Amino acid sequence: WNNDRYVICNSAARVSYLSDTEKEVIFILNMIRQHPRQFNQTVLARWPEKGGGTYLRNNSYYQSLVKHLAVMKPVPILQSDSLAWVSARCHAFSAGKAGYVGHDRQTGLCQSRQWFNGECCEYGSGQALEIVMNLLIDEDVPSLGHRFICLSADYGRIGVSHQPHSVYSFNTVLDFTR
Repeated sequence: WNNDRYVICNSAARVSYLSDTEKEVIFILNMIRQHPRQFNQTVLARWPEKGGGTYLRNNSYYQSLVKHLAVMKPVPILQSDSLAWVSARCHAFSAGKAGYVGHDRQTGLCQSRQWFNGECCEYGSGQALEIVMNLLIDEDVPSLGHRFICLSADYGRIGVSHQPHSVYSFNTVLDFTR
């Protein structure tokens, strides 16, 4: 993965308003979107032993992600969107402070800053790869909505905010736009 051909996937590298974790989430998503089969054969193949838990080997959500990435065609990379970031940051910050879980904006300020066509929220993970893997595996989410949003060619821009959460330690909001 340390090859010049992957540099394009690091589309948020120079975005000043993003934290390192937020930049890394975008980079990992772009690597998967551009190189799904390679990611499948390397990172995902080792994930149960390296971070996700060996129970995943027999987990239907994990297995369906393996199948999905095995046939997925590359989709365009995501570019950072400052309005989507403001939207994601407001929601992640206010939800974290209140201990809230979900997509509904709890404050008038966050409702007025809402800027997305698709949204993913992840709770409890402090590391970018773990955040992305949890969203893609989408365990116990029968619709696999997070996976489909993250890998959809319908979205070309993203705002990511990773904030403290009073109940789950961390929460990360990804707001996607067209």
